Amino acid sequence: MSNIAALQATIAKLATKGKGILAADESTGTITKRFQALNIESTEDSRRAYRELLVTTPGINEFVAGVILYEETLNQKTSQGIPFANALEKAGILPGIKVDKGLINLANTNEEQVTQGLDGLPERLAEYKAKGARFAKWRAVYNISANTPSQLLIDTNAEVLARYAAICQAAGIVPIVEPEVLIDGDHTIERCEEVTEPVFQAVFEALYRHKVKLEYIVLKPSMVINGKACSKKADPAAVAKATIRVLRRTVPGAVPTVNFLSGGQSSEQATANLDEMNKLAPLPWNLSFSYARALQDYCVKTWKGDANNVKAAQQAFYKRAKLNSLAAVGKYNKSMEEEVISLAS
Repeated sequence: MSNIAALQATIAKLATKGKGILAADESTGTITKRFQALNIESTEDSRRAYRELLVTTPGINEFVAGVILYEETLNQKTSQGIPFANALEKAGILPGIKVDKGLINLANTNEEQVTQGLDGLPERLAEYKAKGARFAKWRAVYNISANTPSQLLIDTNAEVLARYAAICQAAGIVPIVEPEVLIDGDHTIERCEEVTEPVFQAVFEALYRHKVKLEYIVLKPSMVINGKACSKKADPAAVAKATIRVLRRTVPGAVPTVNFLSGGQSSEQATANLDEMNKLAPLPWNLSFSYARALQDYCVKTWKGDANNVKAAQQAFYKRAKLNSLAAVGKYNKSMEEEVISLAS
């Protein structure tokens, strides 16, 4: 299969209306923190067992088109001895892989951070592809304060995201381009919009410079929303309007799908905001989710590291995935949060 044919086949699946992407690519450090907060021991096997619980949830392929894995998980097998990538493919879900190497301080800024990991990326992608990965993820972050993000950070992140995306497409792997304007801070939704627009604009200018084919990317942006510590909370209608306004101004219609990150929002908030955006249809792009915590929070709290809780945890995960699938077509209702949604048999 040629690279273009491979990219086409992957994006066609990832952009399926009403399906989203599960981000299960937490680094060992991040998942250990989450486990420790719930008194779950973080070992290679407990992490493997938890990821297996997620990817083997019955019927999850109705709502999830792809799963982003961490390198450790891509190299692991289920308790049945099946490599995770194969288990996902068998369930009709595409395996993806987080490829960035985390954040480092950007020189000559006020401790702003840029993402590293371009060195050796073509070789790593070849290895991941051989293990079954069909798409990749790279995250860039932008902190909002009175004087950040700086133009230097905006330009550097855009350039790095575009180089990563170009390298992925050359390897026949669909890149998830993730510019995350962080929710930390006390900024208003208006300040978030003011920052997000030039961030997205710079990303697309860089993608164009690097000749990245926009038809074969997934944009994974943050929503335009108030900071966590802001006293004035924006409702879903305000978040939807501001986010769509920025997307219309910056994201070409050639981009097939926009899969939002949840970025510190509560599970219910992330679902309601996505639903409200889809109620503003028609839109030039598919709008869906690529959530980590907003899909997993109730699940991991129900599991607690206990094999006896697997079914109940899968039930919690299935419910959130179903509600977000409905939000991705503008058919979610807050009252559904109270309903019992049973696992597919």
